Amino acid sequence: MYTPNLTQSGINVNVQKAKYAVRGPVPQRAFEIEQELKAGKEHPFKKVINCNIGNPQLLGQHPISFYREVSSLLVCPDLLSNPKIEEIYQPDVIKRAREMLAQIPGGVGAYSNSQGLPFIVSDVASFISNRDNAPCDPKSVFLTQGASPGIQTILNMLIRSPNDGILVPMPQYPLYTGSIALYGGKALLYELDEQSGWALTVESIQKTIDEARKFDITPRAIVIINPGNPTGACLPRENIQQVLELAHRENMLVMSDEVYQTNIYNPDEKPFISFRQVLLEAKNKEKLAGLELISFNSISKGFFGECGIRGGYFQMENIDPFAWQEIYKLASLNLCPNVLGQCVVDFMVNPPKPGDASYPKYLEESQGILKSLQHRARKLSAALNDIDGCTCQPVESAMYAFPKIAIPAKAVQHARDVLHIPADLMYCFSLLESEGVCVVPGSGFGQASGTYHLRTTILPRDEEFDEMVERFKRHHLAFQEKWKE
Repeated sequence: MYTPNLTQSGINVNVQKAKYAVRGPVPQRAFEIEQELKAGKEHPFKKVINCNIGNPQLLGQHPISFYREVSSLLVCPDLLSNPKIEEIYQPDVIKRAREMLAQIPGGVGAYSNSQGLPFIVSDVASFISNRDNAPCDPKSVFLTQGASPGIQTILNMLIRSPNDGILVPMPQYPLYTGSIALYGGKALLYELDEQSGWALTVESIQKTIDEARKFDITPRAIVIINPGNPTGACLPRENIQQVLELAHRENMLVMSDEVYQTNIYNPDEKPFISFRQVLLEAKNKEKLAGLELISFNSISKGFFGECGIRGGYFQMENIDPFAWQEIYKLASLNLCPNVLGQCVVDFMVNPPKPGDASYPKYLEESQGILKSLQHRARKLSAALNDIDGCTCQPVESAMYAFPKIAIPAKAVQHARDVLHIPADLMYCFSLLESEGVCVVPGSGFGQASGTYHLRTTILPRDEEFDEMVERFKRHHLAFQEKWKE
């Protein structure tokens, strides 16, 4: 008799340990409700507002026209020979498409080099050089299918045994804890200070390192998410310098997740500064000599929002040549990143410039998106703080708020003893079922013991934004009333 292999006892235990709350049980239920609404089933609302993930175009953000116009010609190059082409596209769009196609052997339907198309790798290196005012070697750049596969590649290389630990902020983006579990390592959570605007302190990091070593765990790397997800905080230069010095002292590679570097809402007081820039500008070079740093970026965030096209890159400093070869080998196992995604990465790092025909529209669209996000960031944190039993730190950057919510003891007990789930998960299910707002419980990101949070995006369009806040407020007050002592 045949015995199935893919059963609970037959599946890799590390796969079962890996969790990813952003698309966990609440978003899964939200998808079911959307299908039920389409089938005519009645709910207390007509539409689900999905605030669980940074997916701008799902919530109505319009794509940047230049990106899509050049992409359309790359995907269908026969359009370039259409006699009316100049009536449809701006001249710089046509020129860019022709120049790119001349450097893409076989077009976007053919495999590329495993590291990425050489001219795009070079453009990324130029972008990084200009951003940091320090030369960047194209060989240090790998294009990826979004930032996540690059992050997972590096984690996979770092984790050799269950005794290898990776420091991750708490709260964190669950890609990290999920992937670390998948590769059989140990996630070492260092706590961010909510009362100080989710500040990162070297004391908290050092405490986590010292505790890990008591249990023979070797800290191999530290993950920094800057700008923060889910916190929306942005690190100052002094803080970055402190983290780099601590990492050097403790012999840890630094993984700098910088996918929200364009989403800065208070640039005069809290500008984005890359870890690479601080590393290379460090006055006391001997304190940081040889420190390994790998930085990540993506087309999914910023004002681009091209999540579904899947494109990104990572860039490395002070990486051993042997490790480079092993990274190339892992990239080769997947053949190459999505070629169209690579092309959109090129648009991100080499956009229209002043004087180009597409520049005025590009500037209007990109600045319009960023100004709208800035407005919504401030509006959401203010609105959440105006609700009894809800507090939210200022959203300085990225796309999320991570408010703390008060949950009555009676509800906490019911969630624990009857439903056997965290209280914030019960809260988020209740919000979804009663008001159609899909958010993610803070327990999926990590939170201080005895506190409850949720992560919500700031992405609903202006016309839906007030409705989302009103739905949340109505549910919160009803929930408090239902479960009060």
